[in-house]
Amino acid sequence: MSSDAKICVVIPAYREAGRLGAVVRAVCAQGLVVVVVDDGSPDATAAEAAAAGAQVLRHAANRGKGAALHTAYAWARTHGYDAVVTMDGDGQHDPTDIPALLAAAHATGAAVVVGNRMADTAAMPLVRRLTNRFMSWLLGLVMHQRVPDTQCGFRYYRLDVLPATPPPAARFAAESEILLDLAECGARLASAPVRTIYRDEKSKINPVVDTLRFFGMMLRRLMREKRG
Repeated sequence: MSSDAKICVVIPAYREAGRLGAVVRAVCAQGLVVVVVDDGSPDATAAEAAAAGAQVLRHAANRGKGAALHTAYAWARTHGYDAVVTMDGDGQHDPTDIPALLAAAHATGAAVVVGNRMADTAAMPLVRRLTNRFMSWLLGLVMHQRVPDTQCGFRYYRLDVLPATPPPAARFAAESEILLDLAECGARLASAPVRTIYRDEKSKINPVVDTLRFFGMMLRRLMREKRG
């Protein structure tokens, strides 16, 4: 990706009022356009994002993170962007790490750069740390590419490699499925170190339900390959 590529920052958000505004302002301060997809939030998420300077897209009902990301990708394509950076709206991703993702994309030529939080996991809850390591190991085995932190949503994507249709997994498993799809198509994946920030926010990932969804997605893919 050339240094003059047109890039925007995408933030899927659900019930992020009280946290999202600061994230949007920090990204805007870097001179980047921010696109927030309010995924059916019942609170002031959309209003807070707009007041902070974001372009806001809205889902009438909650459809999941994967669906929110797909909505943003479609908007970015329509508006002539070459690539997007995706990040969470709860403050766990530091906007000052965006240049590290862009630098890795420029240096490696990779179509996708995934943030890597695993170099410093002291603040990461133990269950999350173990789950991340296992899922990253399993996905790396299938993809034949090593990505140390496949569960990190802080990412850079070149839009030309992203499929025009959303993956079957609409919620958190969608971020794993998109990596599998891109690797299967021959896209090169890279990683870049990003900070791990955990405060008092409550994760929207359900360790049981979303882990089951992850394995359901993997099983569905395995069955599809066997039928093929």
